[in-house]
Parts: sequence; structure tokens; C-alpha cells
Amino acid sequence: MEGRPSSSYSFSGDPANPSGSRQTPKVILLQHPPPSSASSLIRPSPSHFAKWLSRIQRKSVMEWLELLLPCIRWIRTYKWREYLQADIMAGITVGTMLVPQAMSYAKLAGLHPIYGLYSGFVPIFAYAIFGSSRQLAIGPVALVSLLVSNTLSSIVDSTDELYTELAILLALLVGILECVMGILRLGWLIRFISHSVISGFTTSSAIVIALSQAKYFLGYSITRSSKIIPLVKSIIAGADKFSWPPFVMGSIMLAILLTMKQLGKKQKKLRFLRVAGPLTAVILGTVFVKILHPQSISVVGGIPEGLPSFSVPTCFDYVKRLIPTALLITGVAILLFGLGVANICGSFFSAYPTTGSFSRSAVNNESGAKTGLSGFIMGVIILCALQFLTPLFTDIPQCTLAAIVVSAVMGLIDYEEAIFLWRVDKRDFLLWVTTSITTLFLGIEIGVLVGVGASLAFVIHESANPHIAVLGRLPGTTVYRNIKQYPEAYTYKGIVVVRIDAPIYFANISYIKERWLSPILIEKFSQHLPWLECLNFLASSGIL
Repeated sequence: MEGRPSSSYSFSGDPANPSGSRQTPKVILLQHPPPSSASSLIRPSPSHFAKWLSRIQRKSVMEWLELLLPCIRWIRTYKWREYLQADIMAGITVGTMLVPQAMSYAKLAGLHPIYGLYSGFVPIFAYAIFGSSRQLAIGPVALVSLLVSNTLSSIVDSTDELYTELAILLALLVGILECVMGILRLGWLIRFISHSVISGFTTSSAIVIALSQAKYFLGYSITRSSKIIPLVKSIIAGADKFSWPPFVMGSIMLAILLTMKQLGKKQKKLRFLRVAGPLTAVILGTVFVKILHPQSISVVGGIPEGLPSFSVPTCFDYVKRLIPTALLITGVAILLFGLGVANICGSFFSAYPTTGSFSRSAVNNESGAKTGLSGFIMGVIILCALQFLTPLFTDIPQCTLAAIVVSAVMGLIDYEEAIFLWRVDKRDFLLWVTTSITTLFLGIEIGVLVGVGASLAFVIHESANPHIAVLGRLPGTTVYRNIKQYPEAYTYKGIVVVRIDAPIYFANISYIKERWLSPILIEKFSQHLPWLECLNFLASSGIL
């Protein structure tokens, strides 16, 4: 088969041909491959199943064990002299930080503080064995606790025993979903949630969480809600019941926590203050109550002593009503399979849903944690607290636990991200604002759905309306660039070089046709319209 040029083109714009003389393109004959190489080209490739089966057969017993029990990886290579001291110090540091936080987050979830300690006990040991991250610190977190409270309060009153049973059942459902998604490797779905959506969602959630703790500062009950308007109305309506002692004490504890956190962030030598803040507030509050016995400051009260007993979650009749929240909590998860096993194991020991804590994980990493052994040490700290220290927790002021929650969520209010997005990308700023407003006024669930829906809509719009650039050759090179960005680039009569910044498929074919056949291109490149039609036929047939 021979190629034959249909005509010669005038390259008047080519700097290498200033005279504008006519040049004949070089014709290269098509060379057919020899029979041997042709047969190799048509050799069928192995199927995906065959590749998967071959990969499985190549795995050794140790590789299978490491896959099922990731802790074996760091146990085999553990350097005792280098890692042991760092892991022990990190585990003690984060474990000490977790004890007061776990009780505070349990109160936020509408549960007794003891269930926060239960949720920081068995799940930590399970994740240290089955988890893949060596620095992730799991346990109760503010956002998940708010989701639990918001869902269960719409089903049953928090004082009912059924409330606690449903929280434990929710942990089982979350664990099952996380394990299924981890086994099927569906973590990529979370990539469709943009950072601006997550930032807007967490910012509004932090504001709602802080307002929900106002009852412990003000001294009177307020409506339990995940929407800002009912919370504000309830706070204003009960203003006549305001009590000064819890407000003053809570404000002082909050000021101490924020001061210690800021000092710990700014100066490395004082980094321990950031970790010691919650424990310091608990000790000061407890000492104050034990000495002065103020009647107007409510305390935690009696806490059961000892470790949680094994029990199977019940109340499976409510599974359908808990599934949406379980899916939402699963979406918050980072590393799915290990967290799933931790939640499943925890549900058999009276734990409510847990996930990775960014703040505690950061402290764990800064404290020098090298392996999952630090997680085991955290679990031992919680074990000691459950076994020996629960009698000391009875006089912890409620306003102190509320101050711990508020100080923790204030770091989630990310208004600086909104300012940055406004300067850099107005589209992402719109996503941030949309998610933030809907979360504040319509609730967490609707806020997440709207944010994710808007994010997907932008992705689809970008894919269906790809950027198309006409390219020109840079002078003295063989490099082609966008002629709008490089006005000095050369173009040639009768030839158009176009770059489509997306795959060509059914959703963007019509857009590409309209863009290529726009009046501007028709006017500028009218000599090669048949060539354009040919390319549009290729695009419409999906041939790349």
C-alpha cells in the first residue's frame, strides 16, 4: 500500500522557509510486518481472571499472613533499640490525651462517659493488629459522635436504654460496611469528594458541635439538633435560666486549653502542653469540685468500674433506619478494612462507632511513634483507666468535658481555606460555601449530600465540556503550545493541530463538534473543512 500526497502546501509562516517556496512532503511507504511478528501481535493476552489467579498463586504463606495481619510487617522488622522508647512515649502521650477526650465525645454522642472509654479500648487493640497505618490513632471523634447523636435522638430519647443499644449496633453496621468496601477496594469513591467540600462540611459541623455544648456552659438544657437555627432559638429562649458558676468555670477551662494548645504549637520545647491540656483541665476541675462542692455545677456522676463484658449487639429491627448514618460514617473513614475490623470487634464490647482522629494521629506522629506498638500502649492506658481510675472520674464537671470538646473542634473551623479558595479558584469557593451553608441550616446529612452532589456535578461538567486548544509551533523548535498562551507560535495554512484535554466519549462529542465547527474556526481554517468533518466522524464513533 502506498501513500500519495493529494496536494502541496505553502508553509509561508515557517521561519525555516522565509522565501515561502513550495515544498513536497516526504512520502514514506507502509512496511508490512513479517509473518512471525504478525503472529506475535495477534497472540491473545491473558484475561483479568488469569492474571488475578496467577498473582494469588505467586504469594507465599508469609505474604498471605502479612496481608491478613498487617502487624506482622512491623513485628518482623522491629528495631527494639530505635523504636521501643519512641513507641512507648507516644502511646503514653496519646493515651493520656484520649481518656478525657473519650468521655467528652461520649457525652456529645448522648451516651454515658463510660462508653467513650469502652470505644477507646478494644477498637485500639484491634486496629493495632489489623490496621495498615502505624501512626493512626483511632477512637471516638467529635464528628462521628455528632452523627450518632443526631441519628439516634430522632429514634429514641437519650435516657432510654435502647439509645445505647442502637449506638452499639451502629458500630457493628459501620464495621461491616467498612470491611466490605475495604475488601472490594472501593476507597476510590471517596476521591470524588473534593477538599473544599470536606473543609466546608467540617467547618459547619464544628460550629454546630460547639453550640451543642453551650448547655453545659449556660447551666440549662437546649434542643438537641444538628441545625444552627433550632440551637440558637433554644439558647435564646432559655436565657432566663442562665447560671454564672458553670459559665465562669467552663470559660476558664476553655481559656486554659486554648492557651496550652497555642503554646504547644508555637514552641517545640512546650509541645507537651498541647497533649497535657485535656488532662490538666480535668484535674483542675475535679479538684475544684472536691474542695468547694458547688451545687450549681453538674458533674459526671457514678462510672462503672472494670472492663466491658462481651455481648452481641441487638435491636436489628432498626437496621434500615441506621444504614444511611452508617454509610455517612463510613465515608468519613480513611483506611477502611482495619477500621472496619476495629468497629466490629468494638461492637461486641459496648463500643459506639470509632474512626481515625486527625489531632491525636498528629500528636502520635509528633511524639515519635514508629509502629503499631504505640496503639497497644494506648490501649493499656485505657485499660488502666477502666480498671483502676473510674472512681476518680465521678466528680469531673460537665462544663470541663464540654470545654474539651469545644477546644478540639475549634481547630476544624477552617475559614482560611475559604479565603484561599476565593483567591485561587472561585468554583471551589462556591463548593465550600454551598456545603457550609447547607450543613449549617439543613443538617449534616443534607449538607454532605448537597456538597458531594455539587462536587460530582462539577466533575461531570468538566468532562462533558473539555478545554480545547489550537496549537502552534514555537519558533526554532518542534514543540507545540496553545496559541492563546503563546502568541508567537506559528500556525500553517491548511493544517490545524488541536489538543482536547479529556478523553473523547459520548458525553462530550456534541460539545467537541460545536467547538471545532464554531464560526471562528470555520473562518480561520475554511480551506480544510472536509478534514474537520472527517475528524468529527471519528470523534462521534468514539475512535481515539
